[in-house]
Amino acid sequence: MSRLGPVITLAAGAVLALGLGVASTIATPAAEETAANTAAEAPPVEESSAAPSPSPSQTAAKKIAKADYGGRVEGNGALIAISIRNGKAIGYFCDGRTEAWFKGSESDGELQLKGVANAGSKVTAELGGGRAEGWVSVGGRKWDFTAPTVVKPSGLYRATAIVRGARLRAGWIMIKNPNGGYYQVGAAFAGEEQLDIPQLDSAQPTAPVTVDGTTVNPEDVDGFIEEMQ
Repeated sequence: MSRLGPVITLAAGAVLALGLGVASTIATPAAEETAANTAAEAPPVEESSAAPSPSPSQTAAKKIAKADYGGRVEGNGALIAISIRNGKAIGYFCDGRTEAWFKGSESDGELQLKGVANAGSKVTAELGGGRAEGWVSVGGRKWDFTAPTVVKPSGLYRATAIVRGARLRAGWIMIKNPNGGYYQVGAAFAGEEQLDIPQLDSAQPTAPVTVDGTTVNPEDVDGFIEEMQ
């Protein structure tokens, strides 16, 4: 009886080991199958389709560095001149009797100016194709205009001085005539009194001229655009 004890014990151990091995073999494929099914059922990870936020340089409005325009106002006979420097803009309307100065800005080819002396006066224009096209409102009236780009001596000029205690202001617009020479229009005032205004020398438009007995020095737009802002 004592000799059979070890044999029985070894046999029982062998059976137990065999059972554990079979169980392990069965469990491993089942676990792998469960993991595969879980991976198949998991929802796919979606990639973000949102575009990256634009940088400030991409969204900043474009501004014209430098441009000058000049042309006739339709149905009026007046001239209008517009100058832009780094997005800052000024304009001048004149028919020899009535005048109006404007200031404002340009951005992305859109021009918006308001009257300097009368905020009710306005200039609105679109810029492109080598011209400014829009409308000007002065004294409660409104006219369309088309003003091509111009190069010096065409453009806008201004002079200021003190005459008999009053501030003299004079403005000129010079436009090249297709038939030769230049067409000019301008106006001068000492306070509210209108004065006769001389023509500028197209060969040297900033040369001194005499207005009502006072010598003044016309400036081209680069000399006063910052002051008007």
